[in-house]
Amino acid sequence: MARLICGLQPVREAIRAHGNKITKVEVEGVQGKQPQLDALARFATDQGIEVHRVDRAHLEKWTKGARHQGAACLAPDLELLTLRDLPLENALLLALDELEDPQNFGAILRSSVALGATAVIWPEHRSAPLSPATFRASAGAVEHATLVKVGSLTQALAELTAREVQVVGLDANGDARLDEIDLTVPTVLVVGAEGKGLRKPVKSACDRLAKLPMTRAIGSLNASVAAALALYEARRQRHFE
Repeated sequence: MARLICGLQPVREAIRAHGNKITKVEVEGVQGKQPQLDALARFATDQGIEVHRVDRAHLEKWTKGARHQGAACLAPDLELLTLRDLPLENALLLALDELEDPQNFGAILRSSVALGATAVIWPEHRSAPLSPATFRASAGAVEHATLVKVGSLTQALAELTAREVQVVGLDANGDARLDEIDLTVPTVLVVGAEGKGLRKPVKSACDRLAKLPMTRAIGSLNASVAAALALYEARRQRHFE
């Protein structure tokens, strides 16, 4: 099945990632009125994609009221890998424990691509879906991410441990600061859900629980911010290889 993608940047990234596998692009208005939409239409045409100019009412109906910024497209389904598909030499993985907010999910996907995470792993239940809202929040970065959806996060972490991947959970009460842990070895960083943190079974599956250094004025961070900081620290230790 094709995926509906809405928004200027998400549509642009989908075209960049999939080329003429994009089956439909719709752009609002007539040519010459909005330079950004005109540029997107030219980009799609250059990739051999047929572009349809439509009015706002048509686009609103097709996108079912989603924020579209005057552009939408149909893209191929995202490829989901299994843990066995992942190369683990020098791996830097990010695992999400029942993260349900699509805005946070999308922001984390963007950070994972920007900071070179090997893959993002999440459980199929009680997690934000791969939806147009998530695609938009990632600003199209989801098209370039390596995605792994698992049945059980605790079992997935146990499998990674068995394959000699270090499992580090982010926790405000962790026994060490993240920058005190060696993240140059194959590592999976585990981020908890909004307001709840890591579940007890997930904590038990971690080799270490680490906290991000913060002032006393703030007790915790938004999940997407914490994930970005943790990935940055890992890349810093690896000298941004």
